[in-house]
Amino acid sequence: MIEKKIIRQEERAVLVGVVQKDQTPEQVEEYLDELAFLAETAGAVTIKRFTQKLERPDSKTFVGKGKLEEIKNYVKSKGITIVIFDDELTGSQLLNIEDAIQTKTVDRSDLILDIFASRARTAQAKVQVELAQYQYILPRLKGMWKHLERQGAGIGSRGPGETEIETDRRIVKDKISLLRKRLSEIDKQAFTQRKERGEFIRVALVGYTNVGKSTIMTLLSKSDVFAENKLFATLDTTTRKVVFENTPFLLSDTVGFIRKLPHHLVESFKSTLDEVREADILLHVVDTSHAQYEDQIGVVNKTLQELKAYEKPILTIFNKMDLYEKKYFDEWLSYPVKQDILRELKERWERELNGNCVFVSATERNNIDLLRDTIINKVREMYGIRYPYKTMLY
Repeated sequence: MIEKKIIRQEERAVLVGVVQKDQTPEQVEEYLDELAFLAETAGAVTIKRFTQKLERPDSKTFVGKGKLEEIKNYVKSKGITIVIFDDELTGSQLLNIEDAIQTKTVDRSDLILDIFASRARTAQAKVQVELAQYQYILPRLKGMWKHLERQGAGIGSRGPGETEIETDRRIVKDKISLLRKRLSEIDKQAFTQRKERGEFIRVALVGYTNVGKSTIMTLLSKSDVFAENKLFATLDTTTRKVVFENTPFLLSDTVGFIRKLPHHLVESFKSTLDEVREADILLHVVDTSHAQYEDQIGVVNKTLQELKAYEKPILTIFNKMDLYEKKYFDEWLSYPVKQDILRELKERWERELNGNCVFVSATERNNIDLLRDTIINKVREMYGIRYPYKTMLY
């Protein structure tokens, strides 16, 4: 893989966001909250945030000159080691910003790619991430090499930069072609493995990153699946055979979704997301305790639509209900009032989702029996649709 590690442990970071004309300051703060979590996942501690209202980002430095000077002075005085922008930067913008503030600078896409690179374990995930990294670098080569080009025109103005750019561009394109061929071979093997799973109904866990999919996977499959309170804890699809009351099915955990996910990463991971496309039933896990959980639901639904998987039967699992109560229930609220609030929440989503939802706490194991029963009924219903003349084990 590309030998590049953006963030080292204990790095001190500042975050930068721009409030554009179609955004509110509150929305940008929410985005920066998530960016701070991404930085923490990568091993950095956020010291300060900078935001600026702009009708559109500056083409040269993304933020205005005054804001860039403010960032430069703060970075210099506080010993900041990395500046992270919440939006994607061009190669020339990256170069101009780093020249101005004399500090390592990355954008949100590069940060996410770094996290994926550090968490890739299987050959498939490693190839997918490396492909996405090269696709990210390719359009930025000119900006990266700009410092090698001589200024001016005419005789003597042609520096080594253009030759180096073309050489590197050819190398990167060749590498992308090679990685695509390798990924295609891995995909064929994965497709064969999926076909060999036989006639089992397939159920896939989907959802925003860090909503508790892996914890639910562990509870339902009774097997150890890696889970932690960090973004993108799971990159590789994990599939287990599960049997509930003599009803067998295959359960898969998949990579979490996130807003502003780099396009190249989505493209590279489409093979992993084939598990979602080919599933018979989707379990959409939601972190109900998150302040923007409704926005997260929207991001996941949009991604499922892009994958042409939104029309599948979907059971929405509203997880972390214990944290929801701790976060939103004041001590002075009486028990009946709390129950009324919970009932209204559940009735609202049952109406919107036509009853296809369950409210649970995976860590506290609350309502897990109801979740199992609901899944069993849906799996049996799917077996009945697929094999109407075949007697199942149940």
